[in-house]
Amino acid sequence: MTKETKQLPQLYIVATPIGNLADLSPRAAETLKNVDLIACEDSRTSANLLKNYNITTGLVSYHKFNEKQRTKEFLKLFEEGKKIALISDAGTPCISDPGRILVKELFDIGIKITSIPGSCAITTFLSVIPRDTEEFAFVGFLPRVKSQQAKVFEKFKNIDTVFYESPNRLLETLESIKELRGESAKVAVGRELTKIFEETKTGCVSCIIDYYKNNPLKGEIVCMLYADTDTQEDSSDIIEKIKKLKNQNYSDKDISVILSTLYGFNKNKVYKLSLTL
Repeated sequence: MTKETKQLPQLYIVATPIGNLADLSPRAAETLKNVDLIACEDSRTSANLLKNYNITTGLVSYHKFNEKQRTKEFLKLFEEGKKIALISDAGTPCISDPGRILVKELFDIGIKITSIPGSCAITTFLSVIPRDTEEFAFVGFLPRVKSQQAKVFEKFKNIDTVFYESPNRLLETLESIKELRGESAKVAVGRELTKIFEETKTGCVSCIIDYYKNNPLKGEIVCMLYADTDTQEDSSDIIEKIKKLKNQNYSDKDISVILSTLYGFNKNKVYKLSLTL
């Protein structure tokens, strides 16, 4: 793609490094060089990345406080046939970062949207910690109010729950988990992923709390609260629901999807129970 040959408007969702600048893909760098404009969260942060790759394309801020207004401005540029790249400070845009409003607007009017894949803190984190199942629920940043956190943890108690957290609030959140799930609840914490001081810790929540009380908490943080296996997920209740769905001629696979979606039950466990009935 070159500026001379482009004809149709297009939005590029470009993933940027979550810490290590060397993780920007050649395709992402080439795209950023050749679009007409780059929309970013913080121009100061993005300027450092562009400088590292000798990219001189202009930057314009696009964050949660001006997202609606910028979307209107970009629509006018798309009418002129412009190509715009959307980046976040780190990782993949639209994943707990601005972009959803713009994407929905462009999708509705038929403007082409292309993803340039790359780093994402969620998948980076999940690839390096032990897990018993492929299933997980991602809830973005947790609410700050403890009662609202309790609702999240209760809703997804039967599935591994992944969330982002700030270093200033991590210990408080871990204390909430300890109070709500017990001190033996299993958690995993990833910090400074892809950077020099990258660190992942997995264990009971009490142990992780003790560790971080005595070690510095800095950088971007991703966490996972493991499924609450000690509750046994109220198997009698699951079996009763399975029987009702079987009476409606749903397949074992469909039943596992329905109950995991509606009630947060572990899909694999539901499927295995359904097969035995």
